[in-house]
Amino acid sequence: MNKTKINKVVLAYSGGLDTSIIVKWLQDTYQCEVVTFTADIGQGEEVEPARAKAKAAGVEEIYIEDLREEFARDFVFPMFRANAIYEGEYLLGTSIARPLISKRLVEIANKVGADAISHGATGKGNDQVRFELNAYALDADIQVIAPWREWDLSSRESLMDYAQKHGIEIDYQKQNKKSPYSMDANLLHISYEGDILEDPWAEPEDDMWRWTASPENAPDKAEYVELTYSKGDIVAINGQAMSPASVMEDLNQRAGAHGVGRDDIVENRFVGMKSRGCYETPAGTVMLKAHRAMESLTLDREAAHLKDELMPKYANMVYNGFWFAPEREMLQAAIDQTQAVVNGVVRLKFYKGNVIVVGRQSDNSLFSEKIATFEDDQGAYDQKDAAGFIKLNALRLRLKSL
Repeated sequence: MNKTKINKVVLAYSGGLDTSIIVKWLQDTYQCEVVTFTADIGQGEEVEPARAKAKAAGVEEIYIEDLREEFARDFVFPMFRANAIYEGEYLLGTSIARPLISKRLVEIANKVGADAISHGATGKGNDQVRFELNAYALDADIQVIAPWREWDLSSRESLMDYAQKHGIEIDYQKQNKKSPYSMDANLLHISYEGDILEDPWAEPEDDMWRWTASPENAPDKAEYVELTYSKGDIVAINGQAMSPASVMEDLNQRAGAHGVGRDDIVENRFVGMKSRGCYETPAGTVMLKAHRAMESLTLDREAAHLKDELMPKYANMVYNGFWFAPEREMLQAAIDQTQAVVNGVVRLKFYKGNVIVVGRQSDNSLFSEKIATFEDDQGAYDQKDAAGFIKLNALRLRLKSL
């Protein structure tokens, strides 16, 4: 097997079955040194145990980093300023995590003098595209090793056999109790694919969900929450100032307890196939609803409508792996410019899987009760003006009908 000479590679490493095997496979296949990188982006599991696993595999350079604040501040929050949602359903929880991981892989590779980076994404999914496009955008010469596109291992059983054959320590008890679903989690969401979900007609088992109560079992009493916005970002909950990551952690717990944030989607992957996945996105569901409520009060009509026209393009860029592309950065600059006036407070009610906007206020409000009132407006709006407005807009329609 002819392989490009690689002396050192940085691997995105979780310490799970796949990446534990990839460490050994890289060492044997490329005869190279492996550096591991493990990111805490709010997946809710301890990442420190990955250190011991990497050491046991002969890894000498190990990077474990808490990136929760950077993830929320520099990736999730900017995306929610755009109200981004893919195909009307998906809040892009996996998609938005990949550019940050790619960024750190490239930065660590440059720091340690590595020739390549590596990831555990399969050749069927979107993540391989996201990891690699984002990496190439930051380092044109970086080499990428994607084991799933090279090796002949094709199933969990073949991975387990490989581990046993090569003496790779796997927690078999944990593996045997492992969820049948392929899962990905971070501060924004947790996703589920595989097993019975491969049948689009099959209803998910209720014990699959981890972050959200079922609406049937959610509290019978609603919870009210007030979110304070500054320049399009949530900066406080119920008057208490919070960092971006803390905001998301708080909303995940509050909204999840009321059954908010479940979604069951058949989506179009960038590689061409349709895929069925289930998602829990409590904080994201709340953030999208609340942000649109804040914008409804403060954004000029045409600015808001243009944002809505551009949003699907923005969402596609994030989904397809073009976070660091110039077109996404151009759109972000335009979107961020609109957010200077998106300040104020939104009041929400969580109840039985629903997020209900019940109030909004802002010093930048464009709402005028004096003009909008059904009562006497004391001349603030001359209703006679509407006649000429209608006639001018009808002119082309009347000419067409003649």
